[in-house]
Amino acid sequence: MNVKIIADSACDLPLSFFEEHSVSFLPLSVDIHGKQLQDQKEIEPKEIYDEMRNGVIVKTSQVSPLMLKDVFTEHAKEGVPCLYVAFSSELSGTYQTAEMVRNEVLEEFPQFELAIIDTKCASLGHGLAVKYAVKLANEDKSLIELEKAVREYCPKIEHIFTVDNLEYLARGGRISKASAFVGGLLNIKPLLHVEDGKLIPLEKLRGRKKVFKRIIELMKERGKNLQNQTIAISHGDDIDAANEMKAMIEEAFSPKEVYINYVGAVVGAHAGPGTLAIFFLNEDQ
Repeated sequence: MNVKIIADSACDLPLSFFEEHSVSFLPLSVDIHGKQLQDQKEIEPKEIYDEMRNGVIVKTSQVSPLMLKDVFTEHAKEGVPCLYVAFSSELSGTYQTAEMVRNEVLEEFPQFELAIIDTKCASLGHGLAVKYAVKLANEDKSLIELEKAVREYCPKIEHIFTVDNLEYLARGGRISKASAFVGGLLNIKPLLHVEDGKLIPLEKLRGRKKVFKRIIELMKERGKNLQNQTIAISHGDDIDAANEMKAMIEEAFSPKEVYINYVGAVVGAHAGPGTLAIFFLNEDQ
C-alpha cells in the first residue's frame, strides 16, 4: 500500500474495519451527561439510542484539532502519503478544521503529501467512499490517482433515509425548523436524501410499508446496475427494520452484497432512534 487512508467515525464502519485495513481512525465525540465521549472508542451507538428514548439531549463535537494534528504529524514523520476521506462539510466542521490543521503541519513538514476529500456523504454513504479508497490503496494506486478516483466516486453515492421523528434533525440544525414537519400522530414518516452534502426532505408517507415500498421505487429510479453493487443499510437501533429492508432489496435487485451496520453514535445523535438509511450508486463503477 503506497498511500495511508485516514477516516473519521462518521463513516459508521466498525473499528474492526479500521484495524483490519490499517486505516487511521479519527473519532468524533458525543457530549452526554456532561461528559465528552469518543464515538466507538468510549461509547457505542446502542447506548446513545437508549438515552435518547429516555429524553436525554445528546450533543456532538467534531474531531478535535489536537487529534488531527497528532495523526497528521505522525504520518508526516513516517513520510507516507495520506488520503483523509472526511465527513460532509455540510454536517460537521471536521473537514474545515482538517484543512486548517493540514496547513499547520505542512509548515513543519513541507514534503508531507496529504489530500483531504470532503465526501459530502454521511453514515455508510461515507463508509462506501472509505471502502472504495481502501480497495484502491490496496491496488497500490498513487495519491494523485486515489484522490481523483475517490472525488469522482463520492457524487455517485445515493443516500435515501427515513427517520421516526424529524425533531432530532431540526434540534441539531441539520435541517431547517420549517422542514421539520411533524406527523407522528398520523403515523406519517418523512423520506429524506442527501444533496450536495445536505440533508433534504423529499416527501411524507403514511406508515412504514409505504416508506419501504417507496425506497425500492427510488432505488429503481436512481440506481444503476444494482445487481453488481454492494448496497449498504444503516439503522438507528432497529435491526428488524434493516433486515426487512434487506430482504426487499435482495428480492428486487439481487445485489452482490447487502452490508448492514448501526447508524453510529455521532450521526445517530442527530437522526434519532428508528432511523433507516440505504446507500447505493447511481452510476456504474
